Amino acid sequence: MPQLNEAAILEALKSVRDPDRGEDIVSLGMISGLVLKQGNVGFSIEIAPERASAMEPLRKEAERVVAALPGVLSVTAMLTSHSEGAPEPEMPRPAGRQAPQQKLMPGVKRIVAVASGKGGVGKSTTAVNLALALSAAGHSVGILDADIYGPSLPLMLGITERPTSPDGKVLDTMTAWGLKAMSIGFLVPADSPTIWRGPMVMGALEQLMRDVAWGELDIMIVDMPPGTGDVQLTMAQRVPLAGAVIVSTPQDLALIDARKGLNMFHKVNIPVLGMIENMSYFLCPHCGGRSDVFTHGGARRAAEAMGVDFLGELPLDMAIREGSDGGRPIVATEPGGPHAAAYRAIADAVWAKASGGSMKPAPGIVIQ
Repeated sequence: MPQLNEAAILEALKSVRDPDRGEDIVSLGMISGLVLKQGNVGFSIEIAPERASAMEPLRKEAERVVAALPGVLSVTAMLTSHSEGAPEPEMPRPAGRQAPQQKLMPGVKRIVAVASGKGGVGKSTTAVNLALALSAAGHSVGILDADIYGPSLPLMLGITERPTSPDGKVLDTMTAWGLKAMSIGFLVPADSPTIWRGPMVMGALEQLMRDVAWGELDIMIVDMPPGTGDVQLTMAQRVPLAGAVIVSTPQDLALIDARKGLNMFHKVNIPVLGMIENMSYFLCPHCGGRSDVFTHGGARRAAEAMGVDFLGELPLDMAIREGSDGGRPIVATEPGGPHAAAYRAIADAVWAKASGGSMKPAPGIVIQ
């Protein structure tokens, strides 16, 4: 069997020709960011912005010819827009200022990031139920899954369909439980790993904000990936965040990373609306006894020490977990229950803080 390597992939892509220029996409220098990992292939096809819709068949053909190679398990090709010709040199800019860029999600009045310093603290579950609680309060709400490597929104909202695009350029949002939603998980198979490098991830994230028909919304909840990396910086730079909510479990190990996330938002001048303590305690469904599985009160103490508001605590409960895994979030399916009431109380506090004034322009970020 021929060896699967970058050279073999590029050789296969030479069979794909640009219909307007008549040469293959490899010779034209249109392939970038090629990644091969354990049979999974990813790459970008660089095109002029005005050719985006016309080049979709070419993108699919590129995926097809690579998928036909022995040893390939999955292929993800992404169109990356650029301007034709050599780029003009940029003039130096004062520190902290950015070049003018297209405004993303212009119809969204408030954008709130739900973040955590580490994974496994229930951030996505909190983000979904928080969005549903805001919707139940009468607000028009969208939710964006910004976790490109590990999207969870399709599972949590019970969405298995793919989004449609009437004009071939802009995707319609998916809708579930009254929320407008978008995730990279709606566009790629659930078992297909995303193995893109940083620039490809940032490009995909911007497309989810720019090339989606979000329409007019009172508030957008952004389910951030864990950590303090490229996605967090991109969101801080490219959209005017009304603020961030930090989710943590009570134990010291999680709080160390939660503090890092909180400090990151402070450094880029994004207000932290408060902290939430998730999995704060466990009530036995049989005897009613309470157990502080991860200790209790750590997030409240951390919030007080760092001068931010404590928004509330949420329990470790099987009904919440089962609702998330089954695509039936508890705020939507048990709106009269105590758990939904806890999420609504936090949502009311977030709304009050996010509505305190107009959103500030997205800040520039200076890496020193």
